Amino acid sequence: MSRMGDVLAGFHAAWEFESDSVLIRYERGIRTPKLFQALGERRVPLDAIAGVTLTRGKRGTVVLRVEPRPGADPLMEAAAGQLKDSGDPYRLVLPAEREVLAEYYADELRSLLTESGPAERFLVEPPKGPLSFKAYDGKASFDGRTVNFRWFWTGASSAKWKAGDQSFSVGELNGVEWRSPEVFEGHLRLLRRDGAEGAAQADQDPAAVVFGLGYGPVHESLPFAAAVLAAVRASSPVAAVSAAGPRRDPADIAERIRHLGELHQAGLVTDEEFSVKKAELLAEL
Repeated sequence: MSRMGDVLAGFHAAWEFESDSVLIRYERGIRTPKLFQALGERRVPLDAIAGVTLTRGKRGTVVLRVEPRPGADPLMEAAAGQLKDSGDPYRLVLPAEREVLAEYYADELRSLLTESGPAERFLVEPPKGPLSFKAYDGKASFDGRTVNFRWFWTGASSAKWKAGDQSFSVGELNGVEWRSPEVFEGHLRLLRRDGAEGAAQADQDPAAVVFGLGYGPVHESLPFAAAVLAAVRASSPVAAVSAAGPRRDPADIAERIRHLGELHQAGLVTDEEFSVKKAELLAEL
C-alpha cells in the first residue's frame, strides 16, 4: 500500500494494510460474532486475494470485501460456502460516510493484486491448535497430528459405542466434510485416505461427530475442521474437502428419507425443514 501500516476500522474488525498483506484484527465484545472472536486476527497475503469489492450494506453501511483465491484459506475451504454474510471473516462493514475512504483502499488493493485462479497450497495460516469442541454425541480433539473422538453415553448411537472411541492420524485422512450446525444434519466427518466410507448418516459413522442442540457451534467446529484440513493437506497434496459428501445409492436415500419422516412425525423436524431436506435428498438420486 502507499502508506504501510494504514488502518481502516469498521464494525467488529480493523484492517491494517501492509506492503505484502492485510492484517485483520477482530474485536472482542458481546456484539462481535463468536467466530471472529475465536479467530482473533488473521494475516492475509496479497497473493491469497483474487479480488476486492465495495458494495452498499444495510442500514447506512458499506461493505468492503476481499475475495480469497480458491484453495488459499483452509477456513474458507472447510466452510465451503456455508457461512452467512454476518459470519464472513473477509467482510469489513463500515458506516456509509467512510465510503470514499473505503473506495480508496479498494483501489489500492486492486492495483497490487497479481494472482488469480486456484492456489496450489494454503497461503493463509490455519487456526492454531490444540483444538477441541463438544459435539452432540462426543468430544472431538486435535493436537496437530491426531484427531480423537470420545463418545458420550448420553448422545452416541449404539453403532458408535460398538466401534469404541476413535483415533485418526492425519496420515490416514484425505480430507474433511463440515456441515454447518445451523442447518439440518450438521456434522464433522473425516474422509479416510483408504477410501473406506462410513454409514450414510453421521450419527452412525464412527468417523463423524454430530452437531445440534447447541453442540458443535460454528466458532468451535469450523476452526477445528480448518486446522485438520490444513494438517491433512500438508501431509498429502491430494487431500480434499467436501461440503456435501459422496453421492449415495437409491436404497440409502430411501432409508434417509424414512428416518427423516420419523423425525417429522415425532415433531423434531418442522414441516418446512422436512420439505427442504427431502428435496435435497431426492436431488442426490
